[in-house]
Amino acid sequence: MQMSHVNYQAKVKDENWIWQLRFGQLIFGSLNLFHRKGMVKGLPLIEKLDNLCGKCILGKQHRETFPTRKSIREKEPFEIVHLGLYGPMQTPSIGDSHYVLTFIDEYLRKTWVYNIKGEVFECFRPYKSLVEKQRGHYIKVLTTYRGGEYISNDVLQFCREHGIHKQFTTRYMPQQNGVVERNNRTIMEMKGVC
Repeated sequence: MQMSHVNYQAKVKDENWIWQLRFGQLIFGSLNLFHRKGMVKGLPLIEKLDNLCGKCILGKQHRETFPTRKSIREKEPFEIVHLGLYGPMQTPSIGDSHYVLTFIDEYLRKTWVYNIKGEVFECFRPYKSLVEKQRGHYIKVLTTYRGGEYISNDVLQFCREHGIHKQFTTRYMPQQNGVVERNNRTIMEMKGVC
């Protein structure tokens, strides 16, 4: 059986696109600048094209920065409490917990850390009772991600009954809950020292 070899060549309809691709999706204005200054041998004057390639459009898109928080901080403790869950951990705790649950008060920047095995709700009730009795202030806003453990009917109903406003961050946007993200990173770095 004789095998024949065939070579295929991709052909682009417009040579202007070839030059744009060779220079890594460089804009046509810059290519023309190279031509005018004689910076590239053989580069023709590129005609202005009406359409844009999809990669150029995607490359020019950017994510808006998150607005900075107001400069005035909360006036009293527990106006806003951030809740974060981290895990599963590779090595369980002494109590065989694979997750770390953190509560952070926006005003005090104090952190409460719990190793948990079960539900978030099982830790939230005792935490709320503890801090409200110790400090004499009530939790007003609870900021969390939109994970299933935070939006369960038990948690939402408990918050409604106790006048706690639930505030959710956008999915896949950890930047919106930076207080928890920075705190979790600090805890994980400390874990390596212990």
